[in-house]
Amino acid sequence: MQTEFRLLITFLVFLSFFSCSNTASPQKIEVTESSIYPHEVIPFMDQWKILLGDGTRSKDLKSFQKENFFYTTKEANIDWVVYKAPNAGITSKTSSNTRTELHQKQYWKAAQGGKLTGTLKVMHVSTSGNPMKGSAHSVVVGQIHSADGHENEPLKIFYKKFPGHTKGSVFWHYEINPEGDNSGRWDHSIAVWGYDRHTVSTDALSYPPEPQDGIALGEEFSYSVDVQDGIMHLSFTSAGHETKHFTKSLIQSDFSTEAELPEVIKKAPARKGRHKGVEQKEAYANELLYFKQGAYNQTNPKNGAKTFGRDIKKQYANGAYVEVWFKEASLGG
Repeated sequence: MQTEFRLLITFLVFLSFFSCSNTASPQKIEVTESSIYPHEVIPFMDQWKILLGDGTRSKDLKSFQKENFFYTTKEANIDWVVYKAPNAGITSKTSSNTRTELHQKQYWKAAQGGKLTGTLKVMHVSTSGNPMKGSAHSVVVGQIHSADGHENEPLKIFYKKFPGHTKGSVFWHYEINPEGDNSGRWDHSIAVWGYDRHTVSTDALSYPPEPQDGIALGEEFSYSVDVQDGIMHLSFTSAGHETKHFTKSLIQSDFSTEAELPEVIKKAPARKGRHKGVEQKEAYANELLYFKQGAYNQTNPKNGAKTFGRDIKKQYANGAYVEVWFKEASLGG
């Protein structure tokens, strides 16, 4: 009897072990520190210089990194380059927004062309800021910038997510390039997934409905910016989302008369003369251009970002920062 009892206990223990060992359990993706430099993940770093959110600059990115701003991390055996910037820090001379962002060394004209690609995921956007402003809770992850004239921006690629939402929006801007006075400039905003810039809160305590086709924090997407013969070709891809393509001339304006202005711009209230200008007919044809890529924080520090006294550690601890991870990128002519 005792022998039979022992055999029964042994069988039950074995059965329990066998059952547990064949039961699937959720796997946690491990994120660890990486021992390599950003230039070892994205080899084109020799073609860029960088400005970090604390004002650090470098023209040589080989073996360059800085903790909490520009470094690498490993997730599920994949290396990523991390760009991180607080709401308030040291900015460039032409902006009141902070950035940890690459700046292309080589300049080019639209007729010559150039190409930039990136595969990324946005890990955090600022949870502070004024949600009634179109730039709040957003980060720019890719740009074309002018080095001449007004130094305007024919392209900015945004990710934006309101606090409390799971999904955010990806959209892009084209900033007109006026002839003469630049005070009337404005951005034309085009949605990729989710909303464009013009969807904002009606008050400081509420948010618009969550976009149904949006991109979540930590969700990968890719973009391609290919300028050929003065025409900008944009492509956006992400698993589970519709691939989107856009074209825009950089050498012949679509907005050179008031009749051509988009309705949303015509109806927008003027701010110090803005939203009232038209573009020169040749757009950016006569100007030198360059690419930018990384994390350009769009939560303006003139307002809510000063809550933490411009202390970067406090801003990071209280969600007042942006963080973007890139695992692939390319730059070509």
